[in-house]
Amino acid sequence: MPTVVHIGDKLRAVRTRRLLTQEELAERAGVSPSTVVNIERDNREPHFRTIHKLAKALDVDPTELIGD
Repeated sequence: MPTVVHIGDKLRAVRTRRLLTQEELAERAGVSPSTVVNIERDNREPHFRTIHKLAKALDVDPTELIGD
């Protein structure tokens, strides 16, 4: 059975530490603002490539978003 990954709280925490809005993060990562909103609300499980894009835009290792 596939593992469900909820990264909303961690993504929000890192984004706010970087003083970025959801729109700014979306632009940097090359994803839509609604993607960031839905991931932060845990309404959507992101693909690994999306996690990688977000992590790169935030200048963190992807494991910081999915760890624990």
